[in-house]
Amino acid sequence: MMFVTDEMSLKRVGKLRRKMSEMSVDAYLVTNPSNRYYLSGFTGDDGVLLVTENHRYLITDSRFEEQISHDQPSWEAIITRNYLKTACDLCVKNHVAAMAFENTISYAEYDFIDESCECDIVPLSGVIEDIRSVKSPEEIDAIKRACKMSGKGYQYVLETIRPQMTELEVSNELDYYMKKNGSEERSFETIVASGERTTWPHGTATTKKIEASDLVTLDFGYYADGYTSDVTRTFSIGKQSDEAQKIYQIVLEAQQKTIEAVKEGVNGQELDRIGRGYIEDAGYGKYFNHGMGHGIGLDIHELPNVGRTYEEYMKAGQIITIEPGIYVPGVGGVRIEDDVLVTKNGYEILTDFSRDYTEV
Repeated sequence: MMFVTDEMSLKRVGKLRRKMSEMSVDAYLVTNPSNRYYLSGFTGDDGVLLVTENHRYLITDSRFEEQISHDQPSWEAIITRNYLKTACDLCVKNHVAAMAFENTISYAEYDFIDESCECDIVPLSGVIEDIRSVKSPEEIDAIKRACKMSGKGYQYVLETIRPQMTELEVSNELDYYMKKNGSEERSFETIVASGERTTWPHGTATTKKIEASDLVTLDFGYYADGYTSDVTRTFSIGKQSDEAQKIYQIVLEAQQKTIEAVKEGVNGQELDRIGRGYIEDAGYGKYFNHGMGHGIGLDIHELPNVGRTYEEYMKAGQIITIEPGIYVPGVGGVRIEDDVLVTKNGYEILTDFSRDYTEV
């Protein structure tokens, strides 16, 4: 994981405090693990943060006391097992009138803070996620490293895959290679879909054997310094039909046209319209049944979104996927996905390795 310096933490908490002021809340209870790490750098797997106008509290148990003293010395550590009760008590101590909370608490936890906190409690999810969506130079560098490793992983698969391997064998070989070469872990269950299963957009690997004439879709993401890549390539074991190759070119061209429209100020709806419109004009609109993309970072799915209903405008520093697909039963499915950095006047493709139709 990337080490979050105190300077980074203060800057991020400062952005949150400005949002809190705009929304008239004077405390923010952070329960989302990714948000907890983003603000504090705390890598323990249990605990909450409470951010007020003048304090940064890290509430966790004694397992992490020594770790906090080393990694988060400027945070006010509260060692307890009663996280939510402690947060409510701190709100009283700090004369908090309204405390925001995230949607990662259970109903029982909500019921508890509703009964226990003397202040108003306000549901405010997505605030920290919006701050997280614009990456710092350090975060961009981490994602670039993850993307570079993914390119090497894809090349490894092309060099090692062979007929009669199972999809699971391919997935496991990739996992071993990526971890051996510096990746921390995969960010989701790797999709290896072959033959007719390429028409399943989320066909995770099975014991199905890959045949000599199969299309293969490989969708995977791995972490570097806590930040993930997300890439999809479709390739062929041997020769494909003319229609399958035609579909591949349509998807590739739709993706390229969408990527070329990426820049600060364009919204997700417009990007989706460009790529989806190209596929519809080619006669395959009904075979594209998911969104055009999403943000990536600490999590595999982050803000901003790229789809028909998403009107938020892109900001420089955000990193999104562009991933059109066509899935035709009886012919096969093709998806191509790349990670793209939004810049002031355009874009930078971070997964900068071959997207050309490939037969192995």
